[in-house]
Amino acid sequence: MSTPPALEGFDSFSFTADNAMRTVYRRGEGPAVLVVHEIPGITPAVADFARRVAEAGFTAVLPHLFGTPGKDYSGGYIAEQMLRACISREFHVLASRGSSPITSWLRALCRQAHSECGGPGVGCIGMCLTGNFALSMMLDESVMAPVLSQPSLPFPVSAEHRRGLHLSDGDLEIVKKRAGAGVGVLGLRFSADSTCPGERFERLREELGEGFEGIEIDSSRGNPHGISRASHSVLTKDLVDEAGHPTREALERVLGFFGERLRPA
Repeated sequence: MSTPPALEGFDSFSFTADNAMRTVYRRGEGPAVLVVHEIPGITPAVADFARRVAEAGFTAVLPHLFGTPGKDYSGGYIAEQMLRACISREFHVLASRGSSPITSWLRALCRQAHSECGGPGVGCIGMCLTGNFALSMMLDESVMAPVLSQPSLPFPVSAEHRRGLHLSDGDLEIVKKRAGAGVGVLGLRFSADSTCPGERFERLREELGEGFEGIEIDSSRGNPHGISRASHSVLTKDLVDEAGHPTREALERVLGFFGERLRPA
């Protein structure tokens, strides 16, 4: 199996769980961090983020869930993969009180990554369509550093969905207990992002209290950094890699968060 140019320097392997086999890309050494990619797939920008994770002293683990690894963004590509996710039995895009079935496979990968890479546990980050998957992955004790980047499920089609966490009530209680015991959650969004509404972060603060750290980057009209109201992908497509820019500061906070949880002093 040839490696796409955007993933040069990554190893790949097949991982099977729940009767499903998928390709996983890996780079680096140290405690594992699962990078669960956004729509439309493992783009060059997602691969670049994973490289930063590896350069920070972690093993970046990228499961391939949909799309073509290494293919860049385009409007048609995004629409195609969004449609595929909407009709897939592995993704429940409107479920406000239940997780997508694919999260069970991801938890199994977390356990495998922890057993191979060691450390106190693993980190994980979901993005966009997979953003709230990091909450479901917390059901596994191996997950010690969950990050939600612009979590977009359930699709915000109603007031209930805008506050939805894509998590059952029973699973939410487990997440709350873990957050209260020190396994807190980090969340990222742009303030004007309608696909990841502010009500969702309000709900996270209500449920998790001090166990939730939310970073909401100003993308309102006239914001001081000129960030577009259409900005969505904090750490990838809409990252501005310049000192002092809020997206760069968010990236640094994510890497610091992984370090605090996975390489404690």
